[in-house]
Amino acid sequence: MRVAMLAPISWRVPPRHYGPWERVVSLLTEGLVERGVDVTLFATADSVTQAQLEAVVPRPLEEDPTLDPNVWEPLHIANAFENAGRFDLIHNHFDYVPLTYSRLVTTPVVTTVHGFSSDRIKPVYRRYAGRVAYVSISNADRDPNLPYIATVYHGIDLSEFTPREQPGRGLVYFGRIHPDKGVAEAIAVADAVGLPLAIAGIVHDHEYFEREIAPHLDGDLVRYVGSLGAADRNELLGSALALLHLVEFAEPFGLSMIEAMACGTPVIARRRGSVPEVVDEGVTGFVVDDVAGATLAVGRVGALDRRAVRARVAERFSRDRMVDDYMQVYEQVLSGARIA
Repeated sequence: MRVAMLAPISWRVPPRHYGPWERVVSLLTEGLVERGVDVTLFATADSVTQAQLEAVVPRPLEEDPTLDPNVWEPLHIANAFENAGRFDLIHNHFDYVPLTYSRLVTTPVVTTVHGFSSDRIKPVYRRYAGRVAYVSISNADRDPNLPYIATVYHGIDLSEFTPREQPGRGLVYFGRIHPDKGVAEAIAVADAVGLPLAIAGIVHDHEYFEREIAPHLDGDLVRYVGSLGAADRNELLGSALALLHLVEFAEPFGLSMIEAMACGTPVIARRRGSVPEVVDEGVTGFVVDDVAGATLAVGRVGALDRRAVRARVAERFSRDRMVDDYMQVYEQVLSGARIA
């Protein structure tokens, strides 16, 4: 099987720190190569992979402001589709724009929908629904007006996360600093229970950071530690009592939740979007409805078996399981199936 993997180009594959879509692409690509699949990765030129790398974009767009997305994004997409005849299948992780190329080639196209940035882009998905096989990353993130061939939950490389049987004392927030992600709510919970909070992630909304987050930073009870690479991520998540994921939007999946769980760290998350699918209530954490519920849950997480948290993630969210699921999707598509 020859697969063209079309990655985003905001960040390198794999990302140096932030870049959830790019991280999933990297894990899937390397897992497929290890299974003997002939994969060509279309990504930035500085990407690192065992697959064959095809690149026209020299560096990640988020790391080089001199690169105009209006120029490099179409060049990147076109490079993959101009080479479509070399492949049995194109797997698109670049959102909706590549769909508009899909009828210009005969090669089957699979698109993983990593969440809808806006309802305004959905007409593109609807227009190409008969041509492209869509994969959702959670059942909650499915649009009722679109057909899907499967739901494939993200998987992670468990070897990157060290299980810790003893809980730490502090709480952690890990993700983009944005109102949607519930950072201010995490601070409110930490303040209510009198525990320290470490905040990690890129600042996506600078006004929100300055208004809602910065005034609480004291370097002790509330710390901002920036955007972390793999080793520091492992240390921070593993040393926490719990991860707070009090999102204010319908979470499409939530990689940080399973990354924390892989360290044995339970998750306290708001009941939005995929959260009830990802968090096993009373096993890997608690699903709550508000700050008050999260505050009460902090007092309960210490009783959870961190070994069971890690075991459940290994069962449900490993890289190997994700690769298995996508191999099944590819086989269905190549056999002519479109809708699950």
